[in-house]
Amino acid sequence: MRLLSLALVSAFALTGACPTIASSDAETSALPQIVVPDLSEQTMKDVTRELSLDTYEGRAPGSIGEEKTVAHLIAKFKAAGLEPGNNGSWTQDVPLIEITAKNVSALNIADRNGKVMSFAYGSEYVIGSYRETPKTEINQSDMIFVGHGIVAPEKGWNDYAGVDVKGKTVVVMVNDPDFENEGLDGPFGGKAMTYYGRWTYKYEEAARQGAAAVLIIHDTAPAAYGWNVVNSSWTGTQFLAQSKDGGKSQTQANGWIQKSVAKEIFAAAGQNLETQMAAAKQKGFKAVPLNLTASFNFDNDIARKASKNVIGVMKGAKRPDEYVLYTAHWDHLGRCTAASDGDDICNGAVDNATGTAALVALAEGYTKAGTPDRSVVFLAVTAEESGLLGSKYYAENPIFPLSQTVGGVNMDAFSMSGPAKNLTVIGKGKSQLDAYLEVAAKSEGRTPEMEPTPEKGFYYRSDHFSFAKLGVPMVYFEGGDDLIIGGKAAAQAAAEDYEKNRYHAPDDEFDENWDWSGVMSDLKLYYRVGRMLAMTNAWPNWNEGDEFRAVRDKSRSGK
Repeated sequence: MRLLSLALVSAFALTGACPTIASSDAETSALPQIVVPDLSEQTMKDVTRELSLDTYEGRAPGSIGEEKTVAHLIAKFKAAGLEPGNNGSWTQDVPLIEITAKNVSALNIADRNGKVMSFAYGSEYVIGSYRETPKTEINQSDMIFVGHGIVAPEKGWNDYAGVDVKGKTVVVMVNDPDFENEGLDGPFGGKAMTYYGRWTYKYEEAARQGAAAVLIIHDTAPAAYGWNVVNSSWTGTQFLAQSKDGGKSQTQANGWIQKSVAKEIFAAAGQNLETQMAAAKQKGFKAVPLNLTASFNFDNDIARKASKNVIGVMKGAKRPDEYVLYTAHWDHLGRCTAASDGDDICNGAVDNATGTAALVALAEGYTKAGTPDRSVVFLAVTAEESGLLGSKYYAENPIFPLSQTVGGVNMDAFSMSGPAKNLTVIGKGKSQLDAYLEVAAKSEGRTPEMEPTPEKGFYYRSDHFSFAKLGVPMVYFEGGDDLIIGGKAAAQAAAEDYEKNRYHAPDDEFDENWDWSGVMSDLKLYYRVGRMLAMTNAWPNWNEGDEFRAVRDKSRSGK
C-alpha cells in the first residue's frame, strides 16, 4: 500500500479548478440518481477481523495465509451472489518469484587507504536482489553519486551523462529534483511527484545503465515514510514477477541507506552530503565519483510460486460485455520486523483487510439493489505490497478486455479516524471520472479535494496505476483530512499516529473499538461511483492532454 495521504498533512494547499469535461462521450448531465442500499457494517467488521487474525500470518503471497484468504474470499463472494470471474474459476494464477535474503553481511565501505566503515543490516541499511541467484556478492565496487538517478530526454535531464556506472554501485536520492517547490511549477511537476521520483524507477534506470548495485538515500520527507517502513518492507521475503531471464537484466542488488549513513560515507569521500544533494537538484548536475568501494554479500532462498487474484462478477442485464471494476489488494507483508513484544506478524488490518472487506460488502449491496446494466467485476489482487504485481498481471492478462472495461474504483486502506467533511482525491483533474465522484460526493454532503501532498507520489503507489497506464480510467480517493469532529488537527494527529505506530508494522491489528462511521460514509461513495458507471451508456475518458489519454483512445478505437 502507498502510505495514507492523510499522513503528515501540511498546511500547504493546492488551488485550481478541475478541468471542464467537454467530451460528448461523458454525458455527466444525465448521470443516474443512485439509491444506496443498506451496506453492511457488520460485513466490513467481520471480514476485516477474520483476515487480520494471526492465523493468517499477515497474508503474504504464497503462504498459508494466502490459502486461507483466498478460500475466505471465494466463500464470501459466492454467498454475496457473485459468479466466478475466470471462465468458471474464482481465481487467476499470478506467477511469482519469492526471494528471501539470508545471512546478510554488514555494508563495508573502504577508502583508497584501506580504512573500512561498517554499517549494520536492518538498522542502517537494507538490501535485496531481483536476480534468481543463490548468492549475491558485491566486492569492492566503486561508488558513484548520481543525484536523483533520472534520465528524462523529454526534459533535457540526464543524471548519468558522461559517466560509466557498469559494475559499480550508484548512490541516488529519492523523489524528484523539484520536490521542495511550493507549487506545481518545475521540470518534474514541482511538488507533485512523477514516476521518475519513485524508488522503483531508480532501480529500473540503474539496471538500464548497467550498475551492479543501487543504494537509495532515505530521507523521510521526500520518501514520505520513515526508516521503520523501509526496514519492515525490505528485510523479509520479496515477491517479483517471473521473468524469462531470471532477473539477469536487473542490478545484482537494490537497497537503501539511512541519511546519517550517507553523511558518513560522503564525509569519508571528502564531500558534504547536503552540498551535493543541493547540486543534484539543478539541471546539468554531473555525477560524483566517491573514490570509495562498497562490499556486502547475502544468500538468497528462491522459490517459484503461483499466487492468486480472486475474481467475482455480476453479469450485466443489458450490456454484459461492458465492465466496471472494483479493485482492492488482499495481501500484506506476512512476517516482518518484530515489535518490542516479539510480535512479528504484520496483520495488515487497515492495510488492506478493510479494502478487501469492502469488495464483499459492495457485492452484497449490488445483490440487494438488483442487476445493473453493465457487468461489475470484483477483483481482489495479490502482491500489491511487492510492487502492484497482481494488478499488473491482470491488466496485462485481462479476463475481461480492457477495451471493454468502462472504468472503475480502487480501494486501499480505509481511515478509522471518523467521518470527514471532505474527501481526498488522488489524481484529481486527470479523468472525466471526477464528475462522477463530484455527483456522488454531493449526494453525501461532502467535497472532493485534491490531495494535499502530491509530492509523495501516491498516484503511483496503489493498484489503480496498473490499469491507468494501460488506459482504463480509475477513481481513487481516501477519507478526507477535515473531520466532522476535530477538523484538520484531529485528522492529522490520527494519520501521524497510524504512520508512526502501525503502518507496515505488527500493530496494524483489528480493534473492536474502531469507529466505522467514516468507513461506511466512504463505502457509500465507492458504491455510488461504480453503480453510476454500471448504469450509463457513457465511456468516460482521460482529460485532454493527460498522459493516459492516447492509450485509451487507441484501445477504444480498436487499432
